[in-house]
Amino acid sequence: MPKFSIILPCYNAEATIGDTLASLQAQSVTEWEAICVDDGSSDATCAKIQRAARTDPRIRLVRNSGKGPSRARNCGATEYASADLLAFCDADDLWHLQKLADLAQAFTDPAIDGAYGQIAFFRDSPKDASVFSSVPRSDLSVDMLLGENPVCTMSNMAIRRDAFLRSGGFDETMVHNEDLEWLIRVVGRTDTKARARTDTKGRARIVGLPALHTYYRSSHGGLSTDLEAMLNGRARALETARALGVTASGSSHAVHHRYLARRALRLDLGRVAALRHAITGLVHSPRGFFSPFRRGALTLACAAGATVLPRALRRSLFS
Repeated sequence: MPKFSIILPCYNAEATIGDTLASLQAQSVTEWEAICVDDGSSDATCAKIQRAARTDPRIRLVRNSGKGPSRARNCGATEYASADLLAFCDADDLWHLQKLADLAQAFTDPAIDGAYGQIAFFRDSPKDASVFSSVPRSDLSVDMLLGENPVCTMSNMAIRRDAFLRSGGFDETMVHNEDLEWLIRVVGRTDTKARARTDTKGRARIVGLPALHTYYRSSHGGLSTDLEAMLNGRARALETARALGVTASGSSHAVHHRYLARRALRLDLGRVAALRHAITGLVHSPRGFFSPFRRGALTLACAAGATVLPRALRRSLFS
């Protein structure tokens, strides 16, 4: 039996799926299976997966029994995974070769339900990455998630299979921020039957590991570039948090809009998009927006500068 089941939803990913699978095959831990859940691709995605599977039996192609990334992940995790540990990866992201080794070591602690690491953001090649996520020292909390979610992407997340099953899986009606809504349920839900691997309040324990795990491909036109849709998805996540007795603080709203401002700059979503989010964040909480001060000040300065800079210079400076 493999140590990890890697759940890999894919849709029209022929340009990137080969590199993604190669990054899995490069892992120093070899006891894994990759369940590639196709969501109805019309390009050569499936052919490339099948070609890889012919030479590597750890790779398997299955069809999504529903539609959308949430259903694809649920399908892979509940219907096909055979390992006790689940690791998620999207079809356009890459993994550091020591990722599974770090996770395997972390999960030797029975008190840990889930783990994630640091992310490097790149556009063309991982070697070009210059922006890296931060990994908090404390366990993942709902308030963290409502701010600048340090997990960032499901490609950076691993969890025990029984903890995933207890969570109920992803909300299949959501296509934006479905990962955020799910994480809030995982760390915020009290489960008295799970106290053997949860903290003193009965909530699932997810920890950040201080090591680079995931290379996240920043691309124009993807789901994560639609910031307004992301905000609508976040509203659903806020409802879930309130149902669990957690209300987002002004500071977490400010941090989230600071994140959206920085994302708007990196993706070059126009002259004013970043400034709009920066101002919204400041209105929610100036203290939260400027914590830490350097990040807030740089975000505000760059957002203001983007309103007057030519597009070519904006992309050169911020991408």
